[in-house]
Amino acid sequence: MTLLVAVVMAFLLAACAQYPHEALRPATPVPTATPRPIQLPADDAPHNDLTEWWYYTGHLDATSGRKYGFELVIFQIERAGAPVFYAAHFAITDHQEKQFHYAQQTWTRQTAPKTFDLGNGGWSIRGSGTSDLLAATMPEYGIQLKVTSTKPPALHGKNGVVSFGPVGDSYYYSDTRMAVTGTVDDHGTVETVTGQAWKDRQWGNFLATQGGGWDWFSLQLSDGSDVMLFLLRGALGEVSPSYGTFVDPEGKTSILPAGGAQVSVTGHWTSPLSHATYPMGWQVNLSERQIKLTITPILKNQELDTTKSTGQIYWEGEVAIEGTAAGRPISGEGYVELTGYASTGPALQTIPGTQP
Repeated sequence: MTLLVAVVMAFLLAACAQYPHEALRPATPVPTATPRPIQLPADDAPHNDLTEWWYYTGHLDATSGRKYGFELVIFQIERAGAPVFYAAHFAITDHQEKQFHYAQQTWTRQTAPKTFDLGNGGWSIRGSGTSDLLAATMPEYGIQLKVTSTKPPALHGKNGVVSFGPVGDSYYYSDTRMAVTGTVDDHGTVETVTGQAWKDRQWGNFLATQGGGWDWFSLQLSDGSDVMLFLLRGALGEVSPSYGTFVDPEGKTSILPAGGAQVSVTGHWTSPLSHATYPMGWQVNLSERQIKLTITPILKNQELDTTKSTGQIYWEGEVAIEGTAAGRPISGEGYVELTGYASTGPALQTIPGTQP
């Protein structure tokens, strides 16, 4: 959530609880995405598709010297005959206090907005075509941020379309490096911040099947390059080859082939709340690009229990990066999302043999 495939099945379960006769009834037959060119900024706005989300993560440096990571996401679910269902998650990683805080909410609308302007209860995401404005608040923290892309959008899959065969297709692009300005409200103290963010934008007519999960990585490196990686796990624990996208410092996008990145786990952490055991630390090797990375969580406990909004418990955390590129030292920062490790219900998985 980023991310190739977000908490779709959990959303369906949450929607089903509110609209038991309609939430799981898609159009018949299930429509698939038409491989048309993505059009921006028009495609920042909502569509009339089954599943959609706007997902931001980032890293903030305050003028006072304090540091924060943040996540803000809004999901939109449409089903025939039912109001449009929304859920949102907001999280802060506080480096100074070594604490992780998050909040969640849900709401409905009779119809989706026609413009890129979503929100509820003081949480909002809206865009002008050049910059996006993010706002959210919880008892301990709040953000008011402006994020502006410094690279062209990276289109994932085949020209921005990711196919999952019988379960449907999805449009997917990312703004992999966005300049951030704004403020963080830290326990009543307003901190002026700058930094960089990552935006994942995905929508389409795709459904969910039982079991599995995924590990998703967004990596922003000090040489100006960016990497998106994901590994999908099946219901029996089988792991697909890694897929992803490499964006060079000038913004040129290259799709990484299956297995184009080798990802190994260096440690584990067991949540004291969910009792789920997550991988916690990674080595990533992009051999064709001579890049070797060590990825370390800023905090181990960056787990979100969002069962009240999406029916899921997942780990979404800020990470630090050290390594080499062509033998030269490199560093960076990023986010990792881990789903399907906590026993809260099914998650979306691809059909075996399909390739994004």
